[in-house]
Amino acid sequence: MTDCCHEHDGNDHPSPGETVPEPVPQGIVRTNVDAEGKTLTIDYDPSVISDASVREVAGRLAAPDRLDKCLMRLHGRACEACALHFERKAEAIPGIRRATATFIGGVMSVTFDDAVLTSEQVVSRVSSTGARVTPYTAEEPPARWISSEQLELVFTALCLVFTLAGWATRGSHSTISNGCFLIAYLTGGTFGVLASIQSLKEWTIDVDLLMVLAALGAAYVGAPLEGATLLFLFSFSNVLQAYAIDRTRRAIHSLMKLRPDKALVRRDGQTTLLPVEQLVVGDLVLVRPGESIPLDAEIVEGASAINEASLTGESMPVEKHEGDPVFAGTINQSGGVEVRVTKLAKDSTIEKLIRMVEEAQSEKAETQRFLDRAEQVYALGVILFTLGLILFPLLFSGQAFGSIFYRAMTVMVVASPCALIISTPASILSAIGGAARRGVLFKGGAHLEQTASVEVVAFDKTGTLTEGKPRLTDILVDGEACPLEPGGGTNGDLRALNLLELAACVEEKSEHPLAVAIVEEATRRNLTVGSCVEFQSVQGKGAVGTVQGRRIAIGSPRYLDALGVERCERTLRAVHDLQSAGKTCVLIAEVNSHAPGGKLLGAIAIADVLRETAPEVIRQLRDLGVKKVVMLTGDNERVAAAIARQAGVDEYHADLLPQDKVRVIRELKAIGPVAMVGDGVNDAPALAVAQVGVAMGAAGTDVAMETADVVLMSDNLRNVAFAISISRKARTIVWQNLAFAMAVIVVLVVSALGFQLPLPYGVVGHEGSTVLVCLNGLRLLAFRGRESA
Repeated sequence: MTDCCHEHDGNDHPSPGETVPEPVPQGIVRTNVDAEGKTLTIDYDPSVISDASVREVAGRLAAPDRLDKCLMRLHGRACEACALHFERKAEAIPGIRRATATFIGGVMSVTFDDAVLTSEQVVSRVSSTGARVTPYTAEEPPARWISSEQLELVFTALCLVFTLAGWATRGSHSTISNGCFLIAYLTGGTFGVLASIQSLKEWTIDVDLLMVLAALGAAYVGAPLEGATLLFLFSFSNVLQAYAIDRTRRAIHSLMKLRPDKALVRRDGQTTLLPVEQLVVGDLVLVRPGESIPLDAEIVEGASAINEASLTGESMPVEKHEGDPVFAGTINQSGGVEVRVTKLAKDSTIEKLIRMVEEAQSEKAETQRFLDRAEQVYALGVILFTLGLILFPLLFSGQAFGSIFYRAMTVMVVASPCALIISTPASILSAIGGAARRGVLFKGGAHLEQTASVEVVAFDKTGTLTEGKPRLTDILVDGEACPLEPGGGTNGDLRALNLLELAACVEEKSEHPLAVAIVEEATRRNLTVGSCVEFQSVQGKGAVGTVQGRRIAIGSPRYLDALGVERCERTLRAVHDLQSAGKTCVLIAEVNSHAPGGKLLGAIAIADVLRETAPEVIRQLRDLGVKKVVMLTGDNERVAAAIARQAGVDEYHADLLPQDKVRVIRELKAIGPVAMVGDGVNDAPALAVAQVGVAMGAAGTDVAMETADVVLMSDNLRNVAFAISISRKARTIVWQNLAFAMAVIVVLVVSALGFQLPLPYGVVGHEGSTVLVCLNGLRLLAFRGRESA
């Protein structure tokens, strides 16, 4: 199977309002539209359909650059099969291409053609299908005097009180007892009836209906206590489920509380305290020590340590200076700074993160979608089986109707798939929420599930395995290595410091990345970067200038040979050794002002250095069962070999163009599912082709957040291992929950059929298993994984 990723310009498509259903040609396996990344991915079988035919099909589909996403709140309570019905109804609306919905997460996401519909029209037309949707906001909705969740808790408490009262007054006060049981039924069954009605409107059957029928059946055979107990425990179980699932949303929404409501703004020479919603791009904001950054911005004055744990999960503060970006909700820990707003409140990184986590809840795992579809067949089977348990004994055994009906109601309760249905979303949503709090964003349950199966991890080199910017590593003086002690300042060999100072004076006028690295190192060591006169730069070769009366040349050996500099074989041998280690060397010489000739002073080695954590992370990936770790780079063979050797990867591929990386990823798929780790921008084609695309260091980078399947908000390489670790833990917990739920159903059904299991015991076992699988899944909110090892 082959992946074909296209980008379109919007030409040759149906006019606005026109919908043309397209038959799917033979050989097309799957299509996926990424509305945010503006791409259309088609999986196809090249033995059945040609590349040209695939491109023709892509041209007939809606252009991704006309597609947008609308996220909505989905209100009410119904089964997930009912959510599937709303998805199909929404996809039938002209202009809507894809819809995903979940009542458990309370969200619905719609991909639509913005040339046909607006966001407001999408909300209106989806509402007309019967779905109770409202426009999404990252802010929590205004608090009412009592929410539906709180009301259900109150009703559940009342159900318990009147159930106990009915039990206490049985016999001597039958009228009072029956009245108490009636109130218990009304309070305990209200929300179940409402959910059942909503599901039945969509011609679906949910577990709420089964519980209501069982409770009514118990009352019919003279066992109102058992029925009221069933309704109480079922309602109490739903309250606990809602609490457990809601913890994920509240854990993410608590980030919004870190963003202040007001900001101190400087306008027209005056300082005013304004609500953040009134700020505009370009406003200057004063942020004092200990205060939170109100909006995404950049520092224009001052420097400080910023705590970015709310976004990246990293506990160590990050030093920020003039020109550096800062993000809403992060905390200014030390110096006061003045920042210029770069994004409005609705476009801030923290709001986008919350929105993506909410949207991820509607992107269900394949296991969950299978269970949602199977729920209808299973629930219908339970009802038919229950009818059979009533009719066959009545017709053929002559047993009393009361005992037959009581046993059938017990079987209906214990066979209901409550724990099965909640087992997967409880784990998946908790894993997504827990990972997001650590700065790892899964775009949906499907991507979490896919990450758990990864067997090959491919890393881009620059900015992923390495730090992504050149850094000075060695200084040679007269062929001898002169150490510079770490930590900055004027520590180190005096000869090395003098040579670095001369080089920095010349390179201060250059914008070449290597020159910038030399100047930054000199500045970090508090050296004097003085003025250089008569500066000349030769493109691709080097530069020369006069520093304190000395004519200093910096560049490649070929450049210095052209200037007539005397060769020093000892220095050149050392330079060759450094180059073999993957480092770039620049030579420094003092040359004659008006004639060829000069003396070689030494050399400086610069490299994009390997991240300190890279070898450790690669070992962690192997411990997790990853079969192969691969490095991809556009650098030359010698540099790639050196970095690969230091990192400890299994293999590397050098001199790659973007299309070459795509080819390598496809070849690696023969080993197993592949995760590609890159920056989310330059590596977009490879990220799209891999089963799991992971964008690293994406905080504040819109493109990176929108293109990948998994987003690492910080550039902490350990989060790659953490992402795989939590996805595999989630898979384990899902299977634990499914196995436990199935085992409980089997044991309870056998007990009800063969050992006359009392209905109250069946209720306790059934609802207890539902609560336990929720709590088991909730453990993933606190999962630390191997990243903390």
